[in-house]
Amino acid sequence: MLFLIILWLISTTTWATLAVYFGDSRNEKPQIIPSIIVAFSGLSAILSLLLFTSSISKWLLLVHGVIFLVVLLWWFNIRPTNTSNWQTDVDKLSYANIEHNLVTVYDIRNFSYRSEFDFYPNYYNKTFDLNKLEGVDLFAVYWTGPAIAHVIMSFDFGENNYLAISIEARKKKGISHSNIKGFFRQYELIYIVADERDVIGLRTNYRNNPSEHVYRYRIKAPKENIKRLFLSYIDRINLLYKKPVFYNSLLSNCTTLIWLKNNMVNPGHIPFSWKVLLSGYVPEYLYETGWLDQQLPFAELKNRAYVNKLTKGHEISSLFSSIIRTHTGKNDSTLSH
Repeated sequence: MLFLIILWLISTTTWATLAVYFGDSRNEKPQIIPSIIVAFSGLSAILSLLLFTSSISKWLLLVHGVIFLVVLLWWFNIRPTNTSNWQTDVDKLSYANIEHNLVTVYDIRNFSYRSEFDFYPNYYNKTFDLNKLEGVDLFAVYWTGPAIAHVIMSFDFGENNYLAISIEARKKKGISHSNIKGFFRQYELIYIVADERDVIGLRTNYRNNPSEHVYRYRIKAPKENIKRLFLSYIDRINLLYKKPVFYNSLLSNCTTLIWLKNNMVNPGHIPFSWKVLLSGYVPEYLYETGWLDQQLPFAELKNRAYVNKLTKGHEISSLFSSIIRTHTGKNDSTLSH
């Protein structure tokens, strides 16, 4: 029983201290002193259980319980917002209108980059015909080892006509990205709807600290499944345009949302796996479950899927989507070097 109480104290103290330290995502005031108070209440309760009498322990446990409850009530009253001083790259939310088989997407991002942080913002609107939707590519972007990757889906509407969607944290100006902060309501969620020249080209050509390595895989799925997947993205994009939600590093990120919100719309959907949480293994998991071309061993498939080598020496231009599919048909699952 003592072990469980101490475990509860450690868990609640750690979570509440970090929650208060990072503070309300709309409030940039220092939270150091309140977080110290929260940490002190938990540590005092733990020490009292180990060193002092039961009467002191009960009193300190009660104090910590009250403080934790106050933090919890405050936490659940933090609300996401679509109105803030956003960083330029996430300033606009896309949205869409659907009329029969035509989907008009507004504010598709297509920045022109001179470097990662030096760019000219540009957006455009475009209408896509669902009858022309031919396939979908998964881009896996690595920057810190094999276990973690950022996943981007790009929908192929034929004739070199692609629409990429990247699920990301919407950051305010002056706020850097942190996976730890991502657990504590520091960022809103955004679906960046973009031209491949922007959201993929940024990663292949301009991000150097650290460098990002991009792989493209063609998903094997019936067109009706791809259509349902695309429309689920559109529904989510429109929902976020009207009602913001928080980004979460574990539960609401670039991979888990694909499975929890988008993939589930299709019959025979891909089962959830630990490889979804460790997003770098998503391509391997798709291969194992038959959603990628299995004619080659996965190691060779991955080698052929490497995009950066194809873009080396090329400026970002209207030919970008063709260049990253060089030497393969657009319905191929792989890329050749």
